[in-house]
Amino acid sequence: MTNKNDQLYITKVINGDTNAFSYLIDSYSDMVFSLACKTLKNKEEAEEVCQDTFIKAFKNLNKFKGDSKFSTWLYRIAYHTALDHIKKNKNSNRTFEINEITFNQIKSVEDILQTIERKEREKVMNDCLLKLTQEERSIIWMFYYDELSLKEIIEVTQLSEANVKVKLHRARKRLLTIVEKNVEPEIINHYGRK
Repeated sequence: MTNKNDQLYITKVINGDTNAFSYLIDSYSDMVFSLACKTLKNKEEAEEVCQDTFIKAFKNLNKFKGDSKFSTWLYRIAYHTALDHIKKNKNSNRTFEINEITFNQIKSVEDILQTIERKEREKVMNDCLLKLTQEERSIIWMFYYDELSLKEIIEVTQLSEANVKVKLHRARKRLLTIVEKNVEPEIINHYGRK
C-alpha cells in the first residue's frame, strides 16, 4: 500500500471509475473499523461508523489534496464520525472491549504461559484504559497502538501541537495513576522485570 497506489485509485474514482473505490475500502477498512471499535466499544456501532466514514470519504474524495497521506485523511474522517456518533448516542450501552478486535487478531507462536500472561496484561491494560475519558483514550490509542506521529494526531484531531502534547502528557500521567491504583504491586513488579 503506497501513496502512489492510493493516488492512482483516488484519481480513477474522481474520473468516474467508482469501482476503484473498493481498493481503498479493502486497504483501509481494518484501520477504520479498529478505530471505531476502540472509540465506541460496540461492534454494531463501529460497523455503522465504518460505513459512514467510507461514504463521507467517497463523497469528499475530490477534496483530498494529497498534502498528507490518504490514511491520515481517512483516519481523521473516521475519528470525527465516531465522535459525532458518540454525541448522538450518549445514552447507549457500550459493552465491547477494546482488546476483542485488536489483540485477538494478532497471531502468535507464544507458548501457553506467555499467552496467559499476555492476555492478563491485555485485560489489566484494557480495564485501566476504560477508566480514561474518551478523548484521553483516543489520544493514547492513536499514539501507542495505531502508532500515529504527533503530526498525524494533530491532523486527525485538528488540535494545535501544544494542545496534543499536553493532552498526551496528561493522559499518560492519568493512565499511570490509574494503573498504580488498580493493579496490585506484585503484578507491576512482575511485568516491570521484562
